[in-house]
Order: sequence, then structure tokens, then C-alpha cells
Amino acid sequence: MANPVLLTLDDDPGVLRVIERDLRREYGSRFRVMRSESGLTALKALQQVKLRREMVALFLVDQRMPEIAGVEFLEQAMELFPDAKRVLLTAYADTDAAIRAINTAKIDYYLLKPWDPPHEKLYPVLDDLLDDWISSCRPPFEGLRIVDSRWSPHLHQIKDFLARNHVPYQWLDIEAEAEAHQWTNYTESGAANLPLVLFPDGSHLIQPTNTQIAQKLGLRTHAQMPFYDLAIVGAGPAGLAAAVYGASEGLRTVLIEKEAPGGQAGTSSRIENYLGFPVGLSGADLARRAVTQAKRFGVEILSPQEVTGVRVADPYRILTLSDGTEVCCHAMLIATGISYRRLDIPGIDNLIGAGVYTGAAMTEALSCLNQEIYIVGGANSAGQAAVYLAKYASRVRMLVRGDSLAKSMSQYLIEQISATDNIEVRVHSSIAQVHGENCLEAVTIADAQTGEKRTVPTNLLFVMIGAKPRTDWLDGIVARDEQGFILTGASLNRNGCCNKGWMLDREPFLLESSVPGIFVAGDVRHGSVKRIASGVGEGSIAVQFIHQYLSKM
Repeated sequence: MANPVLLTLDDDPGVLRVIERDLRREYGSRFRVMRSESGLTALKALQQVKLRREMVALFLVDQRMPEIAGVEFLEQAMELFPDAKRVLLTAYADTDAAIRAINTAKIDYYLLKPWDPPHEKLYPVLDDLLDDWISSCRPPFEGLRIVDSRWSPHLHQIKDFLARNHVPYQWLDIEAEAEAHQWTNYTESGAANLPLVLFPDGSHLIQPTNTQIAQKLGLRTHAQMPFYDLAIVGAGPAGLAAAVYGASEGLRTVLIEKEAPGGQAGTSSRIENYLGFPVGLSGADLARRAVTQAKRFGVEILSPQEVTGVRVADPYRILTLSDGTEVCCHAMLIATGISYRRLDIPGIDNLIGAGVYTGAAMTEALSCLNQEIYIVGGANSAGQAAVYLAKYASRVRMLVRGDSLAKSMSQYLIEQISATDNIEVRVHSSIAQVHGENCLEAVTIADAQTGEKRTVPTNLLFVMIGAKPRTDWLDGIVARDEQGFILTGASLNRNGCCNKGWMLDREPFLLESSVPGIFVAGDVRHGSVKRIASGVGEGSIAVQFIHQYLSKM
């Protein structure tokens, strides 16, 4: 972080040079000395200092200035840096004005000109003020800042993207924090053009896409090489495992992820039944460890980047990306996983990201503080979310269509839910209607046994029901079942596909699709076990079949 700033202001060039000289001589090793002959110019410079998130420790300002008096300057400067110490430089005739400024501008001290010798008349005063400032200063947050309203779907999208990519950020609520309005004024973005994303270097973006943010952060979105031995689509547990094993065994590997490494598993608040972690770990932690391991072996990770199509030009598989570029490879692994389904009820699409969240949405945990919230779903992901969010919410109500949690949830989670006083499970229950215009205000709950419907107030609804594969972009390329899951190995014949277009003498490998050289692992595969450990296992095993495929090309 840059050294804190000492700003001195005087319209007399000779005096200003002397002030700067004395400040640099005594404080130059610890502080950055800025000077200006104009109050208006200095205010503009301070705005840039604010945007760069630097700190100002001291203002040393002459009272008699042509454009703006010293006291007026301090009053405006304090809006930018309220914690900075304030010293007014005055002539003997201005001492009464300086004393009055102690009350009006809250100045900390006034100094008479001249102050020779400085080690007696200048430095002791400034030393006391700077020591006091250092003891009470709080370094500013050094990550990204986002300015927007609480119920903005675009804000939720950005927060979720940053959190899942382990990028620290601070959210400033435009409806509740004065600092948020200061940022919109300084950047001239206006409250109507949000979200506003501010970067550590002082730059900003208005209503950015995830890709624009990623590029600004230095995340890699474009392939560095024209050709790879193995291209993996999807960076969930299966894709990450395949990347680690592929690259560690010498394959030039690229991993392409639409959102953030970790997939659906990366959003889990706590995974307690994953082998080797007896006290459990979060999905984000698992993803971070796997990404670090993959990069260590030289895996190139493109994120956020989406694959929109693939074509076969033997012996190559050519992937088309959302930005129009292409990636060429010999072998391809599809590990795109599954996504939660949305509730099929009127009006809910308008509230997605504004109180209604698909998935656990761990970034909204603080919004749950002292709130009564609802979770729809009865599988492990819903149980993990309930236990986690119960630490913040006053009450968590789980709505489950079936008659119990036992059919779809691990026993350890059922026991944790039973032991958590502020979690309530309602069986035979579903959401019939949502209410609210700009944000969720209430939900109507239907009881399947009694037929009763009841509307209750709430601002937060988390939906974790069902799952659908992300395979529309593969329509007409590989064989899929009725739900869109990709058929592999022996399931191709069992489902009557008969390997149309299959030109090889051998049968497809266990994890190979209906197109030679295109393999599948994890939840997106027909018949897979929807567990993190099985996804990791399939990703690892797939690499062995890929080696066999490459060896016979």
C-alpha cells in the first residue's frame, strides 16, 4: 500500500517550496508529500487519491488563498478524508480567524508563519498529530468495491462471481451509506447507472459483465496456445480432477469454466463426508485447493469463458467459445455438471437475485441476519445451506415436497438439522406463489395434504430443487437421454443409440460419448452418482481412457 499523504497548500511558490522541503526532510521516508498552489486543483487531486484508496494523514493549509480560503478548503477536504489531521497556516493578524476555525472547521492546530527553526516550531507539533493519526487510523479495504442497492440482481451476480473466484470485495449500499453516493459523484456515474465497480488502481466500470471484471482483474479468458492434447469443459470436481491428472501426466491441458472453478460443489457451505477431511471443509476451500494444484501442474484455466459449440474434424475436436474464438484439441472432456431448476410459478423470474436465489448463495448470508428465511429442497445441498444460514437467520424454514428428509439427505445432515433449534422442516410443502415488485416481500406456501395455502412475509427464498444438465450446446453432437444427460459407454447401446456414426472397430470406452475422443465425467453423465467424491473419481478415471484414445490415434 502507498505511503499516507501529507498535503500542503499555499499560493506563494516560495513559501510552498520551503514547506515541502521541511516536510520531505523529516517525513519523506514514511509519508508521500503532495503540494499545490491552488485549492480547487488540490481538491481534484484528492479525489484521485480517494479513488486510488490511498490515505491522507495531514492537511497543512494556508488560510489566505485567492480561490478558496484555507478553512473552506479544509471543510471540503474533510468530506473526502474525515480522519486526516488539519493544520492551518496563518499570519499573526489571522490568529483570531484560526481560533474560530477550531470550532467551525474542526482544525487540530494552527501554526504561525514563519516557523523557523522547524525542529522547534514545526516538527514537534506535526509529530504529535501524526502519532495520534497513526494510532487511530484504519487501513482502507484494498479489494474491489461495489456500489449498488441491496435488491439488485446484477449486484448479486457480481458478488457471487467474485466470491466464487476468491476475490475480496466490499459492498456499499446506495440506499444506506453516504460513501456510496460519494463514489457515484466522483465517478460521475449517477445512481441510475449501477452497479459501479471500483478497482484498487482507481479505475472503475459501470454495469460490467463478469467477463469485463475478469479481464480487469487479470483472470485468463483467452487461450494462450492454438492446440491442446486435452480440453476440459467445466471446472467442477470432475473437471478439476481430470485437469490435475491430465497435466501431471504430461498432457497439454486447458480447463474452460463458464462461471467459477468449483461448480455447484464450490457453493457448498460445508462438506463433512469427503474422504480425508475429518472436520469437513467448505466447497470454496475444496475448489481453491484443486485450482492451486492444477495450476502447479501447468493447467491453463480460462474463466469466465463459455463453450458454445464443438465440431469434429478428425483427428481434432474444435471448441467454439462465446467470444468467437476457438480452441483445438485431440481429446475433449465434458464435465459441465448440473444446475438447479427454477420454480415454475408466475412472477418469480423478476425476483431472481432480488430476494429469490437459486442455490445456496453464500454471498447473501449477511442479508439473512435476524431474518426469517425459507429454503426449498430436501437434498444435501439444501441441508448444508440450512445449517449454515441458521447461524445468521433468526429462523430457517425448509419446505420439502416429500414426507421426510431421509429419502434424499445424508443422515449426518438430518441429525444436524434436528439439533439446530432455529431450523424448522415442513414436509408436504411447496411454494405456490411469490409476492413483490422490486424485491421479494412474501411467499404463499401450499400444503399438499390439506390443500391449505398460507401467505407469509419474507425477503429471502433459496431454491435448491432438482437438477438439469448444461448440455443444450451439444444438441446434435453427442447422444443424450430425455433429460439431457450425456450417454456414455455401455449405456449408448442400452438406450438404443447404436453408436450412429461410430467408425471405430472398438466399443466406446466406459466414459466415452457417442463421438470418439469426447469423454464425459461427473453429474452431467447419464447414470452418474451425484456426489463430489464420485465426480473426482470419474474425472481421474477418464484421463486413463483419454491416454488410451490418444495412443491409438
